[in-house]
Amino acid sequence: MRSLERHRDVGAYALGVLDEAESFRFEDHLMECPQCAAQVTEFGPAARQLMLYRRATPRFVHPMAQPGPRLLDRLLGELTVRHRARRRRLLYGLAASVVLAVAAPALTAFAGHGEPASRVTAATDPGTGVWARVTTEDGDSGSLMRLEVKDASGPHSCRLVVVGRDGSEQVVGGWSVGTRDTGTTMTMAGSTMHPDQIAHYDVRTTDGQRLVSLDPS
Repeated sequence: MRSLERHRDVGAYALGVLDEAESFRFEDHLMECPQCAAQVTEFGPAARQLMLYRRATPRFVHPMAQPGPRLLDRLLGELTVRHRARRRRLLYGLAASVVLAVAAPALTAFAGHGEPASRVTAATDPGTGVWARVTTEDGDSGSLMRLEVKDASGPHSCRLVVVGRDGSEQVVGGWSVGTRDTGTTMTMAGSTMHPDQIAHYDVRTTDGQRLVSLDPS
């Protein structure tokens, strides 16, 4: 390379963009050219600033870069996996819909031949203003009951009395009502009588006053 071309490599050398062979030849030139040596020294601060900028800036992708075959294969593979997963989810959803559609009539038929539905009885006494609702379910050894009461006629203690069709009575629950109690009291109870053996339910005070009577028939 001629001497003039060597002089032009000062900037490239200072910035470190020459390859190893070109750098070796330019360093031989520096030993004989005080002018290029001075220019390399002058380029020092600028080269250091560019080096700091490069270290502080994330690496970039060249705008003309193109994906290699391995990258394309990997992307196509990921797309295939996603499409297969989406297709499986769609098939599972369709299968679940078919199962529900087939099972619905069977479930309805089973429900129709299962245990009898709960019996709900509610009433409000016009004299006392007490409201009550009893939900009764038939059990193996009798009836299971849930009682809800709204009673603002307190204070007093109350009982739930189950009266059978044969005239027998069973006290199956008790609770207390405060003064001007406007809330709903709920209690669970049980009786040895089955629902078809019960004539009515009475909510009474402990001294025998009937607050409300509920007839399930």
